[in-house]
Amino acid sequence: MTTHLRPAGAERHEADGGRTRAYAVCVNGHPVGDVELATDPRLGPTAGRVRTLRIHKPERGRGRGTVAALAAEEVLRGWGCRDVLLSLDARADVGLRLAAALGYTETGRTLDKKPAEAPELPHGCVVRPMAAAEYPDWRIAEADTYAQRWRERGMSPDEARSRSRADHDDLLPAGAATPDVALRVLEHDGAAVGTVWIALRPLIATGGYVYSVAVAPEHRGRGHGRTLMRVAERECLAAGLPTLGLHVFAGNDVALRLYESLGYRPTAYHLRKPLI
Repeated sequence: MTTHLRPAGAERHEADGGRTRAYAVCVNGHPVGDVELATDPRLGPTAGRVRTLRIHKPERGRGRGTVAALAAEEVLRGWGCRDVLLSLDARADVGLRLAAALGYTETGRTLDKKPAEAPELPHGCVVRPMAAAEYPDWRIAEADTYAQRWRERGMSPDEARSRSRADHDDLLPAGAATPDVALRVLEHDGAAVGTVWIALRPLIATGGYVYSVAVAPEHRGRGHGRTLMRVAERECLAAGLPTLGLHVFAGNDVALRLYESLGYRPTAYHLRKPLI
């Protein structure tokens, strides 16, 4: 029996060069599932994404998903993609096992938590809004750190800087005065020791979202990262938001251990596989 992908609609093209197309997963010409493929809007036309891959229940357990995933990779190669990306619900055990078997590796994960009450801050800690005069230096350091993350994932230095600049421009159009954004500075015994950036009306989550937690190098190892996350939870609760989410890159084990110790749990895994 032959499993293949059959186009299920016209290919859609975007002004930025992106493309999207839906396919039916067919066995001997009969549909048994569906797939939607696209290029990634953030990474550009050389990064493909499997948006959905579903096999109908009666057809599961017969290898249909494996063949469909491999066929999807061939389509993306034909589009000129160098990588294929996918994001899976943390509860999708079957999908996660299939992705691992096909050679996908984790690039990061999304976690969230429902804060129950505003946590107390340690003695000697004070939180204040970031001053306008502090914002330019913070922005430069933040953009450099973010660009480094993209370089570690294979992006060229120029592309990484451009991506970082564009994302920060989108998320902070009015700088420190951007509405529904909390930029907070943590002081301990009168010294500024770290910052946290929280979106209170993010486009990518239903609650609050922590974009960045940063502790000054000379103040690390003293629990200030934990305190900054407590600050984020207080801001989330004060804004009446039910959850607080964040993303952690694969390999950042120190941050992951911190978030897990605070009760954050994965909601999605983000995976990548090179196509060439």
